[in-house]
Amino acid sequence: MSDALKHECGIALLRLRKPLEYYKEKYGTAFYGVQKMYLLMEKQHNRGQDGAGFASVKMDVKPGQRYISRIRSNKQQPIQDIFTQINGRINEEMIAHPEYANDVQLQKENVPYVGEVYLGHVRYGTFGKNSIESVHPFLRQNSWMHRNLIVAGNFNLTNVKELFDSLVELGQHPKELADTVTVMEKIGHFLDEEVIDLYQECKKEGFSKQEASAEIAKRLDIANILKRASKKWDGGYAMAGMMGHGDAFVMRDPAGIRPAYYYQDDEIVVVASERPVIQTVFNVPFEAVQELDPGHAVIVKKDGSMNIEEINPALPKKACSFERIYFSRGSDAEIYEERKQLGRLVLPQVLEAIESDTDNAVFSYIPNTAETSFFGMVEAAQDFLNKRKNDYILDNKDTLTEDSLRELLSVKIRTEKVAIKDAKLRTFITEDSSRDDLVAHVYDVTYGVIKPEDNLVIIDDSIVRGTTLKKSIIKMMDRLNPKRIVVVSSAPQIRYPDCYGIDMAKLEGLIAFKAAHELLIERGMEHIVEDVYKKSKAQENLPDNQVINYVKEFYAPFTDEEISNKIAEMLSSDEIAAEVKIIYQSVENLHKACPKNLGDWYFTGEYPTPGGNRVVNRAFINFYEGNDARAY
Repeated sequence: MSDALKHECGIALLRLRKPLEYYKEKYGTAFYGVQKMYLLMEKQHNRGQDGAGFASVKMDVKPGQRYISRIRSNKQQPIQDIFTQINGRINEEMIAHPEYANDVQLQKENVPYVGEVYLGHVRYGTFGKNSIESVHPFLRQNSWMHRNLIVAGNFNLTNVKELFDSLVELGQHPKELADTVTVMEKIGHFLDEEVIDLYQECKKEGFSKQEASAEIAKRLDIANILKRASKKWDGGYAMAGMMGHGDAFVMRDPAGIRPAYYYQDDEIVVVASERPVIQTVFNVPFEAVQELDPGHAVIVKKDGSMNIEEINPALPKKACSFERIYFSRGSDAEIYEERKQLGRLVLPQVLEAIESDTDNAVFSYIPNTAETSFFGMVEAAQDFLNKRKNDYILDNKDTLTEDSLRELLSVKIRTEKVAIKDAKLRTFITEDSSRDDLVAHVYDVTYGVIKPEDNLVIIDDSIVRGTTLKKSIIKMMDRLNPKRIVVVSSAPQIRYPDCYGIDMAKLEGLIAFKAAHELLIERGMEHIVEDVYKKSKAQENLPDNQVINYVKEFYAPFTDEEISNKIAEMLSSDEIAAEVKIIYQSVENLHKACPKNLGDWYFTGEYPTPGGNRVVNRAFINFYEGNDARAY
């Protein structure tokens, strides 16, 4: 994705099911959990680079001993920063106390971060906030062990204001109007209620106050707490949490928008945002790692028992398709094949754009994350070329000579790496004209591989805003002097904002929206803009489940091809000598390639929760009124 786009967070929950002595004996260290958490977080580095956090819980410690440790960082390399500090603290204690070396109990009692339950998080700051206070996990403290709550998640809720107001009605005073704080306080409120109710039960049954604490840990119904807390949540989420006494959970939204995978054996329970992360870190096969069903939660009790519980009734599954196109690591077996299929399926449009002239075509990709779809596109192009060769041979078998046959068979699809990103280059000047000149040189080009009669075909994951294409990539490609530049998006046109975690909150930032707007103006159809605004404005005070996405009418007069052609015109300029064409994947082919991830609201406007329609209408209202604000 050549456009900079903030996106998904990553979570990792790890529960050790054996005593720490077991890991010391089998793996040579009681710090096994810390080491695995480093790997789980580093393998999800692709999901977040703005901040990272880590928390651990020690179970069954004596009163007065610290049992929760938490560390967060918003440094440039936050994961490295966190574990450098953790290792520093551990080494400091181990060097100062040589007697700890072979005594796991002393390590647990005295060395920070050595525990049985761990929670890690890597994040992108969707709202542009990157203070340390915005970094997960969040901690809600209490002198009752069970009421300590640590929460981290990959999520965005569309109705934070409503949820915030409901907390105020309960008598709370949340410190901030933010979805993470609101979520934590919602869960915390019902956790408090449950603990208090259980304490009263235990008291009536004759338990002493001290005895009641252990009994509460056994009886605490995490599923019930989550059901009550999440009843009105509207959004996409994979929410993870730990209680101070050792219970832990990960819950997924009812539409399955945000991903979560889990694995368990007799040693561990682990949950992460991506399957290959678990496969790699614990060396387990693909089929051993399960996807958490929408609306369900993995719940691990203090005694190590694990259950999958339904928290909210599942909605039609709309798992985010961007997970497959771009966000997740391509080492997942299914994702790798899906991305190749995206490249294969878009080839017919490419052939049309280059008039099937594969002899005078060079195929490439930008950025590196588009490499897998590039492989699929090239394989399909080679299949096309092979069929053309075979047809020619059959039609001319009587006249072909050995030399002409050899020459024919030697023709292959031409592929080149034509763009290399200069990772060292930083656009440190903010003044527009100077900055644009620097942006244009972010990529280096490979000279000498393109002929003047060539079509240069470049595949990208997706074209969101088009800024990098216009200011850098197309200009750079034009320096190679091709006849035609064909930029291919393996994803469809992004027409609508996302409100479930990806940072696409403003319509006017989307190149497809700009193109449709220009077409409306050119064709004297500006009244549609006002009509959509009036219809959206009229719904502002309606309940979310009655709101209709009228922004679809903004695009309705035009075919996908008309919008793509207008985008090509907008991204080119008089100084570009080559003809520029833009090709987008069709939604139909996206669904063929990624049949398990049908969440496509940013392409189609079909939002999986009621709050999505309110958000898209609010985004249009902001655009029309010139209000430079987020829609959620």
